[in-house]
Amino acid sequence: MSFDLKIVGGTVVDGTGAPRREANVGIKDGRIVEVGECKDSANETIDAEGAIVTPGFVDIHTHYDGQVSWDADLAPSSLHGVTTAVMGSCGVGFAPVREKDRTRLIELMEGVEDIPGTALAEGIPWGWESFPEYMQAVDFPHAMDFGLMATHDALRVYVMGERALANEIATDEDIAKMKALVGEAVKAGAFGFSTGRSDNHRAKDGSATPASEAGARELAGIASALKDFDYGVLQAVSDFDMDVSEENFDKEFDIVEAMAKAGGGHNMSISLMQRDNVANQWRQIIQRCEAAEKQGIKIHMQVAARAIGVLLGLEATFHPFMGFPSYKAISQLPLEQRVKAMKDPAFKERILKEKNDKVAGDGSPIPPLADTLLANLEFVTLKLFRLGEHPDYEPKLEDSLYYEGRKQGKGALETVYDALLESDGKELLYFPLYNYIDFDLNNVSTMLHHPLALPGLSDGGAHVGTICDASFPTFMLTHWARDRKSGGFELEQVIRMLCQDTSRFVGLKDRGNIAVGQRADVNVIDFQKLRLLRPRLVGDLPGGGKRLLQDAEGYRATLVAGQVTARAGKLTGALPGRLVRAGR
Repeated sequence: MSFDLKIVGGTVVDGTGAPRREANVGIKDGRIVEVGECKDSANETIDAEGAIVTPGFVDIHTHYDGQVSWDADLAPSSLHGVTTAVMGSCGVGFAPVREKDRTRLIELMEGVEDIPGTALAEGIPWGWESFPEYMQAVDFPHAMDFGLMATHDALRVYVMGERALANEIATDEDIAKMKALVGEAVKAGAFGFSTGRSDNHRAKDGSATPASEAGARELAGIASALKDFDYGVLQAVSDFDMDVSEENFDKEFDIVEAMAKAGGGHNMSISLMQRDNVANQWRQIIQRCEAAEKQGIKIHMQVAARAIGVLLGLEATFHPFMGFPSYKAISQLPLEQRVKAMKDPAFKERILKEKNDKVAGDGSPIPPLADTLLANLEFVTLKLFRLGEHPDYEPKLEDSLYYEGRKQGKGALETVYDALLESDGKELLYFPLYNYIDFDLNNVSTMLHHPLALPGLSDGGAHVGTICDASFPTFMLTHWARDRKSGGFELEQVIRMLCQDTSRFVGLKDRGNIAVGQRADVNVIDFQKLRLLRPRLVGDLPGGGKRLLQDAEGYRATLVAGQVTARAGKLTGALPGRLVRAGR
């Protein structure tokens, strides 16, 4: 037997957690057909000497729901070893939809996930109403495989119309219709159903999302659609209302637990993170998940690989001076001209004496959190760091701009101002918002080590002007499997988490391992040289919209169904990826 392609000389880390071993990998017709000597000839050979050979990564939390309809590349995830992505997280999506509601769904996605509305409006080709029609519309060749989830906000708007936008209580008839639509979607191959219950998620106009206040009866009723299938997952994001009271926390978790139970009791994930105002909430979420498991209700916890933070910069969605009158006067100039103006001593002196106007509200895509940060800038600079050319995502307190300013005898605002102008105005400042209360990632380590944890929350395709966390898989390898001195993981564990754990959770059994019969979704990685570079802003979205992309060094090759989709960190143009229909 001759191979289409074989990978030789590498160290196989097969995704099961088993010890790494030296082996070659033979591929034919998009499948792995041999792991061992692979003596037969091949049309193409990849030299993996000194590299590890792993399964492709499966990302279970992305937001490419609009981008997938016009963009075959699905970057930046496709540049970080991801070969299958699941989108439709947090309850926001684009199907089912009536023509009159398209703009409303765009505004929801723009507000919740920081994706430019103009890009979505110009890029999405529409032409569908039902979820199966949406699936058909996006089922064309891509750089990687992807799966879709039915989303609560779209369902509610489709079934309830204006009543959904007013957050009215769903009737029994409404719930029955939404349940039927979820059943229709899952029967067509949707991976499940997602809902969003976070107060931080708002539409572009600042209004609450349609599903944010849905009750237990509605959520359980919709989720029960999954009982008719032997596949399908549920996903939810919630604040759990502990900042109001612990009683509210328990009530909210009861709702989530009822949803999980109604869906079959074994197929749900929720977001887990540490927030400043409720620092111990994450531990109580873990306790409730453990208690639920003892009752036969398995609720997995999606954990971010690092702090969930915001990138600030003159080209990013947000920076501390965007509300200052002097800056607003130059805000429409090209970056080079803005930097030149800001370097003028007189301009600097003037702007540092000004008070900023509010930047959120009145239809602004800037979240209310931005005004809170501006109002507490002195405190914010304690957790504000330069990102640098080779980002440090676990910086020390003494490296913050606050301490830098103190050492130089400068105020907080002037320190931030000067930092933003570095690298010709392309410098990005890193503000770790969640998971960084103690100025380290020790709590993240505890979360990731929990047996119910799943690596997630990368938000690939979302928050395009404020984060670039689609690089989470790369960070999992560099930080947790290689560089961190304590609290890390063995390489075999991280690969299992990124591949087998995530793929099996969403019901994919044909990928996630380097084994005979598995899909040939494979990464060849120079593990010792793997590193992340500073995110960069590119204007390649429809309508001239900008987004952050982050490159990595060390990926020799990524294969999807046996075809090389990326070499040395660059996409090859091969498009073997397609829509994955769950249950097929």
